[in-house]
Amino acid sequence: MHPANREIINWPNLVSFIRILLAPVLLMLAIYQQPVWFMLVLVFSEFTDVLDGFLARHLNQITALGSHLDSWGDFLIYSMLAISAWIMWPDIVRREAIYFVLIVISFTLPVLVGLIKFGNLTSYHTWGVRLAVAITVIAYILLFMQWLDWPFRFAAVFCVLAAIEQIVITLVMAQQHEDVRTIWQAMKFKRMQKIQDPPQ
Repeated sequence: MHPANREIINWPNLVSFIRILLAPVLLMLAIYQQPVWFMLVLVFSEFTDVLDGFLARHLNQITALGSHLDSWGDFLIYSMLAISAWIMWPDIVRREAIYFVLIVISFTLPVLVGLIKFGNLTSYHTWGVRLAVAITVIAYILLFMQWLDWPFRFAAVFCVLAAIEQIVITLVMAQQHEDVRTIWQAMKFKRMQKIQDPPQ
């Protein structure tokens, strides 16, 4: 297989593409008021999020395209979660409106800042965002299955902190990088860039 094709057609990218396809499935389940199936598909989509990263690392198939597919899949899934929550549980959304809005802003504002600065969707996959996603998905299920509501409020605060880190990373770096795990790694990239491009 041609090297360019290996970068496009591999197992991690296939798993990420499956997650992208699950976004409209979530929306349809919300429209048809199928909360149990919705939650099952949501859990499966999060499993694919973990699986694609695992496969990329262990098969040595980490690519720029794969990082972007992962980010596109995440953005689509989280967008569907927000829209679907309003469709199926509008009363709960209104009750938790402040926290709901904070989470939505936390996932969209860093994307907008990246688009404005780099003209592209950033693919940092920071540890903060990964932890925020895990907490938020669990809290989402607990809230909308009407088991517990306080974890959702905690998740909102954590999402805001993760978003601030992403925005700072974007503002710090002169050039776009994929898979920037922390703000400290972004600072390292900035120092390396200064060494490579000394002032004239």
